[in-house]
Amino acid sequence: MSEQNYIRKIGVTEVVLRDAHQSLFATRMKTPDILGIAPVLDSLGFWSLEVWGGATFDTCLRFLKEDPWERLKKIRKAYKHSRLQMLLRGQSLVGYRHYADDVVEKFINLSIDNGIDVFRIFDSLNDLRNIEKAIKVVKKRKKMVEGAISYTTSPVHTNELFVKMAVRLAEIGSDVICIKDMAGLLSPMNAYELVSMIKKDVNLPLHIHSHSTSGFASMALLKAVEAGADIIDTAISSMACGTSHPPTEPMVFALSEMGYDIDLDIEKLKEVADYFREVRKKYAAFESEYTSINADILVTQVPGGMMSNLASQLKEQNALDKMDEVLYEVPQVREDFGYPPLVTPSSQIVGTQATLNVLIGEKYKVITSETRNYLKGYYGQPPAPVNDEVRKKVLGDEEYITVRPADLLEPEVEQNREKAKEYLTGEEDLITYVLFPQIAVEFFKDRKEGKLPDQIKNEEMQSGTGLKMENLSESLKTEAENNYGLAPSEFIITVHGENYKIKIAGAGHKSDQKRPFFLNVDGVLEEVTIESLMEVVPSYGGEIANKNIAKSKRPLPKRDGDVNAPMPGKVTKVLVKKGDSVKSGDTVVIVEAMKMENEIHTPVDGVVKEIYVKEGDTINPDETLIYVE
Repeated sequence: MSEQNYIRKIGVTEVVLRDAHQSLFATRMKTPDILGIAPVLDSLGFWSLEVWGGATFDTCLRFLKEDPWERLKKIRKAYKHSRLQMLLRGQSLVGYRHYADDVVEKFINLSIDNGIDVFRIFDSLNDLRNIEKAIKVVKKRKKMVEGAISYTTSPVHTNELFVKMAVRLAEIGSDVICIKDMAGLLSPMNAYELVSMIKKDVNLPLHIHSHSTSGFASMALLKAVEAGADIIDTAISSMACGTSHPPTEPMVFALSEMGYDIDLDIEKLKEVADYFREVRKKYAAFESEYTSINADILVTQVPGGMMSNLASQLKEQNALDKMDEVLYEVPQVREDFGYPPLVTPSSQIVGTQATLNVLIGEKYKVITSETRNYLKGYYGQPPAPVNDEVRKKVLGDEEYITVRPADLLEPEVEQNREKAKEYLTGEEDLITYVLFPQIAVEFFKDRKEGKLPDQIKNEEMQSGTGLKMENLSESLKTEAENNYGLAPSEFIITVHGENYKIKIAGAGHKSDQKRPFFLNVDGVLEEVTIESLMEVVPSYGGEIANKNIAKSKRPLPKRDGDVNAPMPGKVTKVLVKKGDSVKSGDTVVIVEAMKMENEIHTPVDGVVKEIYVKEGDTINPDETLIYVE
């Protein structure tokens, strides 16, 4: 090793506050746990701390009921001395579709105003047209741009292609180049070769990001540094490895022993590790058996964050036993879609479609709106041509586009101001609404009604005693069950000596000041209200006092024209009205499930005779949503 290598300084980005918990337990870490170690973590001198972006924005709103902007403000205040970094999905920002240029500009400016210093910007298809606008906005504000290559392997991805991308990223304004190996596919020797090739052609700092899913990452990072890489991503040891990242302390020790300059205090790192070891225990309910090292990733190519989310989504669908089938369906869908790198939003699109293919039992019978838009070209140019038969099955005779998708979008910020005005407390709320209108409105309503976790007494949330379910929003009830020891969602009751397995299947739409809940009683779907439930089951494990349970208002499918729900979710759009004529295959309802909008089609030609749902309704598997005669 040359003398220059022995004195070269290596920067370290600590990812425990964002990507580590996204990869291990579906991004569920709450803000107080992020802030609790700030005095120590802030004093260590990392090159940067990754604290925001990726799935955190969505998860804060959807599950944690936290304002993501308030989280960022609190982090900035607590971590005064650190360079704060976020992950930005190019034109998709922190969402799952492309947004107009005015949204990109507004979001980035607000992110800078609230504390972000470094923007790691990538495109899920490596279509660099989709990141140029974001780079220009960041550069205008004189913040740091880290242009990222989404690393993957396929018949069309080569090191020569990645080098060309690095050169182009430098040309359009990147201050740092990042190799973003989200699935842990970068082997040690290829890391050395690729870094050597990029450093030869690009005179910029090179940052390496890799997950430990396959077991390659620690070795790959060491070889990348040997080849000239300047910065590496690591996670503190108690939140490292598996679908997360190489552990910080061993990497610091090894590189220091090899003669590189890494000025990080091992004793302070131990304090950080001890803190997160305890924090991690709180979120055990969100970890799955699929977060350990698994060399199958070399075949399935599922990234760490995608792995934990797939497991979480399948668990919600009561189909965790289908995980292996889904993991092997993913590369088949990926090939059909032109070998996109599996990173959000393309990983979410591919993963959700693979899940639907497995759960429904027929490929592309149910598709998401995002799948349709992907195949139309609304996410950009795939690395390779998509499967023509799949595109034809999904799009029919619809045309697909080849221009930069955002060129077709009208400005969105001001046209949404009027729609959201009753909820707005600042410009951040407006952008939240533009990004996620439905979950934003639910969040804003909960905030107004005092139903957010930080609006409920801390002692109640910590102990579970005194915590009233009616004080929580619908999306918080599951979190409460998992975290605060409330009533189980499955139990057994005894009627005249016979046992019945009862499972809470979901909640319905509130009407007449009563909200129905759906129970699965030995496989038969029933509907009850809280009042009738009190009559039916006086206590868990006790005998039923009254078996008069009202049947669901939505019938189970029995007729050829029944349009049924293939999964639990929430109705976001009803696209038909009574009396409309429809043809077999027409989309009649959009249901949000697994963070994606799923198209539900009519199975027959005919006329819409009955509509059993409206927008906002929570639906359960196998319910009839619409009847077509």
